[in-house]
Amino acid sequence: MNLAVIIPAAGTSSRYATSLEAPRSKLDEDLGGRPVLHRTVELFTNRDDVRTIIVAGPADPVAAAEFKNRHADKLGLLGVKLCVGGKTHRYETVANALAQVPEDATHVAIHDAARPCAPMELIDRLFEAARKHPAVVPAIDATDTLKRVADEEVVDAEVDPLDRILGVAGKPNTRLRRVESTIERTRLVAVQTPQVFHAQLLRRAYAQPDLASTDDAQLVERLGEPVVVVEGDPRNLKITRPLDLSLARSILGFHGPEGRATHKRF
Repeated sequence: MNLAVIIPAAGTSSRYATSLEAPRSKLDEDLGGRPVLHRTVELFTNRDDVRTIIVAGPADPVAAAEFKNRHADKLGLLGVKLCVGGKTHRYETVANALAQVPEDATHVAIHDAARPCAPMELIDRLFEAARKHPAVVPAIDATDTLKRVADEEVVDAEVDPLDRILGVAGKPNTRLRRVESTIERTRLVAVQTPQVFHAQLLRRAYAQPDLASTDDAQLVERLGEPVVVVEGDPRNLKITRPLDLSLARSILGFHGPEGRATHKRF
């Protein structure tokens, strides 16, 4: 197996940043003395079956320069190639990185940059399955009740007496949405990464005219090719909001940073 790993890192961390007083990228946050992005890369650096690691950063020239200044030297020491990601969509980022994958690569794994906690036994399980199947994804069974909700939010605002006098509507307490339906959870799974594909199959998938998708396996499904689900791992969380960073530190046994502000440590 000659495997190339693509790590899309071109996102703006919008959901994460809006939760902070000083918005910053979740990939720059401290995780045991190193940024989240570097911890994710390190999942693959000491594997004999991984020959190439490609990190696709921001497309905006200013953001790309800052990203390179922050990460290029350290990632270079890990043997990582950097490329420019997509302007708008994740699939654009993956497509740009896929163009950098060596022709002799037999497999391509795509892993979210914000999933630094993937256990090694999970990666072993996926890579072993990829030797036998052309498309493999990790997933965990849905155990909670699933409901579909409306797009529109229900207004739940607390009106201060002074606001009432000034004619101000009030401040929202929380986000509320009405339930539209309950979804049968039988055979439903929550899909994770890394997703692993035979290289030529993934190239065929990305040669399609319509690349709009929620994950890379969806593009393979459109070709009519089978996708196999391998047991995932609940520890393999994706950092989306600040609370997820605290959970990631707990999973990996790290404490939060002390002293200098986190986003200025690297």
